Amino acid sequence: MNPNEVNCAEACVNGCILGDQCPNKEYQQQASKFIQETSLDQMLAMAEEALRKKMTEPPKWVYPEDL
Repeated sequence: MNPNEVNCAEACVNGCILGDQCPNKEYQQQASKFIQETSLDQMLAMAEEALRKKMTEPPKWVYPEDL
């Protein structure tokens, strides 16, 4: 299986299917490190802050002719 032909967002929903050939290995390591070093309370606070920022942003309009 060619790693460049795999859509990771769809194919790897239940885990990486490429194993050692995964082109996103460095991101897996970064994510694992973040999970190990960050408390759940801190992650929840980060999520709440991101949601608060998103809710206070003005609406963004998307016009069909721009797509």
